[in-house]
Amino acid sequence: MSLEIQQRDHEGVIVFDLKGRITVGPEATTLRERVAAAPSRNVVLNLAEVDYIDSTGLGALVMCATSSRKQGGNVKLLNLNKRHLELLVITKLATVFDLFTDEQDAVNSFFPGRKINTFDILSFVQQMKQEE
Repeated sequence: MSLEIQQRDHEGVIVFDLKGRITVGPEATTLRERVAAAPSRNVVLNLAEVDYIDSTGLGALVMCATSSRKQGGNVKLLNLNKRHLELLVITKLATVFDLFTDEQDAVNSFFPGRKINTFDILSFVQQMKQEE
């Protein structure tokens, strides 16, 4: 399955709705290119319909964030499933990204002074340990 990318503007923040897989090959390359070409450096990647991310896909996410930050922006991740969260925790990339479960909170995080609710990664890790 390929990666479908829909782009929209939410208060000047570009939201990419992703569907499919972020894997080695054209999927990861296309994602990097689309984020680099976005009209804003502030980007939210909505992963609600992403069913698989491989190591190259993780690298693409990191590269998107790095290039955006170098230009004064940032990349936030939205709607990760349990498998994605586990992957980010295991690889310690959960510390690299701001994670959100609500799109408005993700957008608000780009505006100082706005109230936001970030994803509680500590609670998630504790829950994972209890389920083992």
